[in-house]
Amino acid sequence: MNGRRLTFAVGDIHGCLGQLETLLTGIEAAAPGGRVIFLGDLVDRGPDSRGVVERIMAGPQNPAWQWLTLKGNHEEMLLSARKGVAEMATWLLNGGEETLASYGGAIPLSHLVWMTELPSIIIERHRIFVHACVDENIPLEEQGDDILLWMRTDPNYSGSYWGKHVCHGHTPSRSNPRTVGNRTNVDSGAVFGGVLSCAVFDDDRPGGPIDFLVTDDYGLR
Repeated sequence: MNGRRLTFAVGDIHGCLGQLETLLTGIEAAAPGGRVIFLGDLVDRGPDSRGVVERIMAGPQNPAWQWLTLKGNHEEMLLSARKGVAEMATWLLNGGEETLASYGGAIPLSHLVWMTELPSIIIERHRIFVHACVDENIPLEEQGDDILLWMRTDPNYSGSYWGKHVCHGHTPSRSNPRTVGNRTNVDSGAVFGGVLSCAVFDDDRPGGPIDFLVTDDYGLR
């Protein structure tokens, strides 16, 4: 993969720090530099949400790499519950209990501020990176977090997406990572016993991924 400008889009991590570390090692072995985009849902359900957040907040150790992070619906649930604008019980039942346990019951303000400031979408010349998906029936600039963080897309659906390729997570499946036409889903259900995966894109080339990297509890495969 040398000589290309590459982006590695990582699916839902959900507190699976061990798999994240293995995947990051594999990414850095695949190219001398590039971008990593985390597509949201860093927290909840898994064993070490705090460790995942701290690892990503710290950023890459190699200056040849750039990391970008998007907000997922689980970050949104956490923030809404902590602000009192949503039921705390709803978040706790959807993986918040494990997150609070990893933090020892108190999430640092710096972590909450960091999550609050995460963007919901990245729109580029060839691609759209987003946590859940986008709705082609609504102008892209008018789509809110109710779509970008929560939308479910039929696994066999592909639209035109304004001439761009959409890469997202949010809807887990053991069949992922998977590309259908102009859409790639990289939520491979790591926290449900699946793998943690990323799609590899050539920044200068339109269309879908040129490769996938996946890892499980036993390493990269």
